[in-house]
Amino acid sequence: MIDDRKWAAIRKAFQVAENKDVAGWVNSFTETGTFTDESIGVTYRGQELGRTVEIYATAFPDMHRELYRFYEAGDTVIVELALQGTRKGPLSLPMGTVPPTGKRMDAPCCDVFRLENGKIQSFNCYPSGTIILTQLGVMPAPQTDSQKAPLVQALAM
Repeated sequence: MIDDRKWAAIRKAFQVAENKDVAGWVNSFTETGTFTDESIGVTYRGQELGRTVEIYATAFPDMHRELYRFYEAGDTVIVELALQGTRKGPLSLPMGTVPPTGKRMDAPCCDVFRLENGKIQSFNCYPSGTIILTQLGVMPAPQTDSQKAPLVQALAM
């Protein structure tokens, strides 16, 4: 069973992000707290933490985090969840801005939080980037075995 205080801190952080409360999101972190989006390899600190809320609120105005399971080990809380939302705005990524697609995502994610005195010291987010980009129509869907067969046969020759 997860400690109620830790659970409350995590729930509050998720709620302020969904409310698009940039100041509340930044305040959920310790003074030296970090957020790392592992799918793009970017770490945010200080006031930059607010950029993550702004970026995703712009791209997914209806962004929701469906929380499934929670695990606790010392000061670390791990959350299994799904990122859900419709891509109605531009998505700013380190490699450029991707225009809106109007498509919906429902992608698996794992978030790892390390807490310190009720605030987030580090938050490492592991969204499934390939699933997200495929669902949003940015990346082609993987081929089935029957679609791959002619290519595999041609390469074998």
